[in-house]
Amino acid sequence: MAKIKGNAVVGQSGGPTVVINQSLVGVVKAGQERDEIGKIYGARNGVRGMKEENFIELQDLRAEQLEAVANTPSSALGSTRDKPDEEYCKEIFEVFRRNEIHYFFYIGGNDSASTAYILNNLSEKVGYDLRAIHIPKTIDNDLPVTDHCPGYGSAAKFVALALMGDNLDNTAIPGVKIDVIMGRHTGWLTAAGVLARQEADDGPHLIYVPEVAMEMSQFIEDVERVYKAQGRCLVAVSEGIADGEGELWAKKAQAVMEEDAHGNVTLSGTGLLADLLISELRRAKPEIKRMRGDTFGYLQRCFPTVVSQIDAQEAYTVGQEAVRYATDWAMDGSVPFAG
Repeated sequence: MAKIKGNAVVGQSGGPTVVINQSLVGVVKAGQERDEIGKIYGARNGVRGMKEENFIELQDLRAEQLEAVANTPSSALGSTRDKPDEEYCKEIFEVFRRNEIHYFFYIGGNDSASTAYILNNLSEKVGYDLRAIHIPKTIDNDLPVTDHCPGYGSAAKFVALALMGDNLDNTAIPGVKIDVIMGRHTGWLTAAGVLARQEADDGPHLIYVPEVAMEMSQFIEDVERVYKAQGRCLVAVSEGIADGEGELWAKKAQAVMEEDAHGNVTLSGTGLLADLLISELRRAKPEIKRMRGDTFGYLQRCFPTVVSQIDAQEAYTVGQEAVRYATDWAMDGSVPFAG
């Protein structure tokens, strides 16, 4: 198959992670080694920068510069929550044509994969050679066809360490402590809390994930049982827990919930779910005098120094693999694993 020659563009989308720049640098370094790739454009703020031709050239960056970027948390190019439809992507496509961009690498979650798919279809319709590759990124670990997602390992490490610390706090001053953790409809991050258990009586003593329905009566009964047995109780709760009818407990906490740009109920960072659970527990069990709640909103996304080295290596590798898929194999799609 004939090699496609042209320029490349890479962008970052959605919530940042502590290792997302590893994927960016993986793309740039691999692209620097390919004769078929000329300029490597970095799009500021993802697809918005592509639509506005807000590019920075990356092909001439030195190894030490790239290394510094790779080891920096958050999105070096900036990010976006824009969710492009076909009309939006048509504007991007025209920018690609003007700049002779034939390689498109997009680091992000499900919406980023959808963007790559739309642009790939547009290029096929008009016979324009474009390799569109989605590079997986999310701390929630919820992407289809991805065994485990870059970004998750480091966030999971943060959650485990934070709960280890909270367990020590709860041991010193006993009571009920509830920690609400990100993840929306998947419980991977919350489930990582089990790694905090170093001894038999360590918390979190109770872990609730959205894949299993939680009724308030059962929650109160569980907390009471642990508290009576140990004199304290540390709880890890996913922000996306719901009752047997599928209604989010976070939604019960407020009659009118704010929605984000994608139409999703805002779950992270509000503190409402922790407040609701504490309130219900106080009402049912007033004899438990000390109760506290925290929400791990965005803390684990870009926390410096808490980096899983395996996660960092895999994030870098999926960036490299994306370039190999596009150039050596002339493939489109999502990079399913690292290695």
